[in-house]
Amino acid sequence: MELRGERVLLRSTVPADTPVLDAIVREPEVARWWPPPEAYAAMLAVVVDGEVIGAIQFSEESDPEFRHASIDLFLSARWHGQGLGPDAVRTLARWLIAERGHHRLVIDPAAANTHAIRSYRKVGFAPVGIMRAYWRNHRTGAWEDGLLMDLLAAELT
Repeated sequence: MELRGERVLLRSTVPADTPVLDAIVREPEVARWWPPPEAYAAMLAVVVDGEVIGAIQFSEESDPEFRHASIDLFLSARWHGQGLGPDAVRTLARWLIAERGHHRLVIDPAAANTHAIRSYRKVGFAPVGIMRAYWRNHRTGAWEDGLLMDLLAAELT
């Protein structure tokens, strides 16, 4: 699978991506929010100019009464603040809406992750509410709040 954004390419991961993605997910700025996954096979590599700079994943709720998709993303800290996160999320969101038929997408950053929240707002995601004690911090074991954000198909910027 390959999806092209303005600057990013999202493509299926390959085994050679594992060491790169492992290094990225261990960067302090990334590791604060992401535990190292057991496998990257369910993710898409985020690539800029041939370099893997992170990964993005999605899941789909298939119940017809609650059908929607969710997105998660991490990028190497050296690429933060360059508009690549919004480009990756927007690219995947367009595909989920146009090709997979979703009318609603959700994303759920840690409530304290202001950088990610700002990035998702640029795509059109809006806060729905705080989910208290939502995710367990893999470093401390403490339960932390998450921010539920959603985007309707017509709101995609």
